Amino acid sequence: MIRFQLLTILIISVMLSALSVIDAKHKERKLFLVLQHAQQSRDALNEEWRRLQLEQSSIDIHARIEKMAHDKLDMYRPSARDMEILVK
Repeated sequence: MIRFQLLTILIISVMLSALSVIDAKHKERKLFLVLQHAQQSRDALNEEWRRLQLEQSSIDIHARIEKMAHDKLDMYRPSARDMEILVK
């Protein structure tokens, strides 16, 4: 009788342990998917950040060239009245 009770307790313990492992593995997989999504978002944001930095440096270069042309060469952007369109 005692052996049967011990065997029953042992079987229940093994089953509960197995269910705990299954639950832990399921949670691990869900967290891994969240991690992958976060990494993809991070990569997309890093790519956008690099693109924006490149765009900003391009804008800065144009602004610097225009400032140098104005300050050193006394050049200016012509107004619409000063422009002529030539058609071939």
